[in-house]
Amino acid sequence: MSQYPKAQFILSANDPKQFVEDIGAEVAFAGRSNSGKSSAINVIVNRRQFARTSKTPGRTQLINFFNLTDDTRIVDLPGYGFARVNEATRDHWGRLLSHYCENRQSLKGLFMIVDIRRGLSEYDRSMLFFAKLQNTSIHILLTKADKVKRRMANETIKTIESELEESATIQLFSSLKRQGVDEARVVLEGFLNIKRKKDI
Repeated sequence: MSQYPKAQFILSANDPKQFVEDIGAEVAFAGRSNSGKSSAINVIVNRRQFARTSKTPGRTQLINFFNLTDDTRIVDLPGYGFARVNEATRDHWGRLLSHYCENRQSLKGLFMIVDIRRGLSEYDRSMLFFAKLQNTSIHILLTKADKVKRRMANETIKTIESELEESATIQLFSSLKRQGVDEARVVLEGFLNIKRKKDI
């Protein structure tokens, strides 16, 4: 059973005019294509195929809005980096993401999804820098943590933490093993100011 029974898909937007009304609070999920972003959302919400997953990089090509509770939302942003799309489409995504991040008053936090085996990409660094400029709270999920040894995982965390200089929080995460799921929920609900129930 989902920890968020009212969670549901609202709409997909390909233009700022299509965005959900800018009220309440929302947290955006961003990450390089094939970083495990949609899988992370599904596990955190605890609902299969809540956000569509695919082995094809760049499957998320629109900004997808989901209700989490009555007045809070999750926003699944287009994956970036290796999507097999033409240059015009990539430019459009860039403008769409920029407009969303710069103008969205209800955006309370950003979850950056990073494949622990690959570390931060230049796209990730650009997104983190942009979010920092907007004073947006940032939390990094190092996904696919089950694919590496514990020592390497800890070394990766230390390396990224030293680069971030406390501008973001960070944790290990595995959708497959459900590692770090409750920790991620605590951060998500903190960004959204959702009071946690004792049985969650």
